[in-house]
Amino acid sequence: MDADVIVVGHGLSGLVTARELTKAGKRVIVVDQQGPQDLGGQAWWSFGGLFLVDSPEQRRLRVKDSFDLAWSDWQGSAGWDRLDGPGDQDAWAHRWGRAYVEFATGEKHAWLREAGVGLTPVVGWAERGDGRLGGHGNSVPRFHIAWGTGTGVVAPFARAARAAADDGLLTFLHRRAVRGLLTEAGVVVGVHGDVLADDVAPRGAATGHEAVGTFELRAEAVVLASGGIGGNHELVRRFWPARLGAPPREMVTGVPAYVDGSMLAPAEAAGARLVNRDRMWHYTEGVRNWDPVWPGHGIRILPGPSPLWLDALGRRLPVPGLPGHDTLGTLKLLRTTPELAEFDHSWFVVNRSILAKEFALSGSEQNPDITNRDRRLLLKTRLGGGIPGPVQAFVDHGADFVSADSVSALVRGMNRVAPEAVLEEGTVLEAIRQRDAEFRNPFSKDAQAQSVHNARRYLGDRLVRVAKPRRLLDTAGHPEDGLVAVKLHTLTRKSLGGLQTDLASRVLGLDGHPVSGLYAVGEAAGFGGGGAHGYNALEGTFLGGCLFTGLSAGRDLAARL
Repeated sequence: MDADVIVVGHGLSGLVTARELTKAGKRVIVVDQQGPQDLGGQAWWSFGGLFLVDSPEQRRLRVKDSFDLAWSDWQGSAGWDRLDGPGDQDAWAHRWGRAYVEFATGEKHAWLREAGVGLTPVVGWAERGDGRLGGHGNSVPRFHIAWGTGTGVVAPFARAARAAADDGLLTFLHRRAVRGLLTEAGVVVGVHGDVLADDVAPRGAATGHEAVGTFELRAEAVVLASGGIGGNHELVRRFWPARLGAPPREMVTGVPAYVDGSMLAPAEAAGARLVNRDRMWHYTEGVRNWDPVWPGHGIRILPGPSPLWLDALGRRLPVPGLPGHDTLGTLKLLRTTPELAEFDHSWFVVNRSILAKEFALSGSEQNPDITNRDRRLLLKTRLGGGIPGPVQAFVDHGADFVSADSVSALVRGMNRVAPEAVLEEGTVLEAIRQRDAEFRNPFSKDAQAQSVHNARRYLGDRLVRVAKPRRLLDTAGHPEDGLVAVKLHTLTRKSLGGLQTDLASRVLGLDGHPVSGLYAVGEAAGFGGGGAHGYNALEGTFLGGCLFTGLSAGRDLAARL
């Protein structure tokens, strides 16, 4: 045996698994097709949101949360409907969902602190929902942002791995592309693949795939921590669900190219069961990165509730198409409305006050104040009233941003950016006027206006996230408050299905029994059970799913070996 356990993938879930194993004195080999510069994987690039329930941070902000409320929200969002019979793809997913909410309510907060992950004091309200009791969405704010964003979540586990390597318990084998699993008498006993030529490309950039040799490794167990398919548009389109209409012809990519689903087929060939592959999580608020790192690099705007959202024809989106409310509901709306099917984009229209307060950009590199733990810059950026530097850079350089002092000039600019769908000035102006009419009073029949007023009642949103309600065309006393339109693209991100696993993260075969010697964690396992999120996610649950599945695999293997 080359090690007790081989972990395929050096992203967050793989590092968590390795930490649990090396803490127990087990010998671990971590292999990855990327170089050491990409240690931490996709999670390093994330905003660092973590889903927690009834946390000290929530209680300080007078948010009343509980397991029962969170579990109700999770079930309403998941909508599991493949629980029985030969298609019982959700049987373990449902158990993982409940286990994760229990983890987020109980052990998770203290475990994060023990591991070295700190949290900022403000709790965000992401994925506010579809407006239905018992339906999709978070009833209360639960989006806890880590100090350091995604880098702050990854760093403690990367440090633990390096320390274990120094102690001789862990070996990193970078630039190793696993092509298959070794099996003997139905038991997974190792991996084999290609040794790739060294490539010193910057973190996240595409790397070469030239093979300069082969390798074979053996261990008592193999853990697949190889991620999802978001960087592979061919696979995204192949498994795109009919319920979301036709996939867009053009999409931007929210993850590095190495997030390619390359280990799913080898696992299936070894007898593993893949489930719920038609469930996926892509955003409708993607913009082209003016300073890209990987091919087709897109950034997601994390909007507050105030932007006016228009379709490609300049019409205001109906519910559930409200900013920050229902990601997949909005994607379905845009992809299944017949007259919109030929277009791949929509629009945000805001004034500069809303832009300054409500536009956050997903990604560690887009949030230097939190990523660098710079409290002075944080106060200046989040409370200072100006447009944050990274957002202003997109306004100045981004191909999807249009600034103007009048609706007429704004529409002309929008038509230059998207000539495939020429807008009528009158249509856009009427949408703005209707929106503005609902903000003349502190009450309204309009769902978006109600959401804005509701958000302003929450201290966290009022301080750092939601602009004081004002009409877009109200420039009285605000001559500098020009208009900004943003062309929005579908941005690929997460797989919500994957390898079916039990609560110990053991991969299950077609017969429902564990494939001996094989585990899966993180996105490769659909964040647990092959679909712990069901059809929807509550945000802050992806990093947490990597943490929880990796922890479960590591603990089980440490006890068994």
